[in-house]
Amino acid sequence: MITKERKTNETNVKVSLELYGSGIANIDTGVPFLDHMLDQIARHGLMDLTIKCDGDTEIDDHHTVEDIGITIGQAFFQAVGDKKGLTRYGHSYVPLDEALSRVVIDLSGRPGLDLDVNFTRDRVGTFDVDLIKEFFQGFVNHALVTLHIDNLKGVNSHHQAETVFKAFGRALRMAVTPDDRQLDVIPSTKGSL
Repeated sequence: MITKERKTNETNVKVSLELYGSGIANIDTGVPFLDHMLDQIARHGLMDLTIKCDGDTEIDDHHTVEDIGITIGQAFFQAVGDKKGLTRYGHSYVPLDEALSRVVIDLSGRPGLDLDVNFTRDRVGTFDVDLIKEFFQGFVNHALVTLHIDNLKGVNSHHQAETVFKAFGRALRMAVTPDDRQLDVIPSTKGSL
């Protein structure tokens, strides 16, 4: 279990992550829709994830969402270590009714995000869907991964977002799965990631 904390003038975030868990989530961010999405990562990634955040949500959800992405990214980076023996790449397609998303990840050691989601509405309830990019940008910057997210179709913004987060969890799960054929090898021709 890896635990990371991030304290700023805007947020106080604590994340505990067990990469090889059973999908148990205990999440309290102060942003209910984000809690629902983070639960999808844990359940579909089969990671145990505990998050507690006190943020300045009376101003906006931005700082909370971004700082949680950063803190999960830091925990993930520590959890994968030198990546020896891991599959390294992961991908997933996930549907939910009319929506379909694809997520592809590379534990590359280089931060990169390509997110192509044209949400049909600006908000899901009170949640600003622009913040989804802020979450993933914070994650990739601190997890040092390359992440491609594409919503291939969808009409309902909730469904679009949920397919993204479910596919993200499943792609992470694939990427961190040990590769029995190269357990003592870092999966790169460079010898390091």
